[in-house]
Amino acid sequence: MAKSTKAPGVKPQLKRKRITLSIEAPYAETVLLMGDFNQWNEKKHPMKKGKHGMWQKIIMVPPGRYEYRFLVDGKWRNDPTNDQIIANCFGSTNNILNII
Repeated sequence: MAKSTKAPGVKPQLKRKRITLSIEAPYAETVLLMGDFNQWNEKKHPMKKGKHGMWQKIIMVPPGRYEYRFLVDGKWRNDPTNDQIIANCFGSTNNILNII
């Protein structure tokens, strides 16, 4: 019988997936991607503005379920391309991102 090289009780690392999130906001000055995957930290995932006012950010996340929103010029916006939402404790909703 072969011995395991992993220490007892240590979970194997889950492979992270590359995910691209985007939102159209042609007149915005700043757009931030915030969610469970970055502890809702506004400094971790600033988005870059591309052609035709489309803001985009690529993130690397392990499989799981995440809640997220966009902060567009200081105002919260949901992802209009994702109809999976859940109520949050602030009386609005967050989008849900399921990574398999």
